[in-house]
Amino acid sequence: MKEFNCIVCPRGCLLHAEEQDGEIVVTGNTCIRGHDFAVSELTCPKRSLCSLVKTVFPEAPVLPVKLSCDIPKDRIFDAMDCIKTVVVCERIGRGEVIVPDLLGLGADLISTSDILIRQQIKATL
Repeated sequence: MKEFNCIVCPRGCLLHAEEQDGEIVVTGNTCIRGHDFAVSELTCPKRSLCSLVKTVFPEAPVLPVKLSCDIPKDRIFDAMDCIKTVVVCERIGRGEVIVPDLLGLGADLISTSDILIRQQIKATL
């Protein structure tokens, strides 16, 4: 049996999951999302990833980014190693793809801020 807290919603249900006759039985969840999370944790745990990347713009030396979808938990450090090498050289906005299909994981690295565009507008005023 494995015991852990659900991280899908703020409730943080204490889940108990175990395999019985080839099926994963989950208890402690108050919604179906908790059940699905427990099954995922036992079969292929995934996590979301948010970080910062460098830019060439002195007024905004870093840009907040995230991956467009969750990736396997055991690939987080590989993804971060790749993200550390990224330098944004164009003024991009929120939601724009910086690195498509990062490491072949099916997740795009996207900007989560308009700071580079706002800084450009501010400079022209």
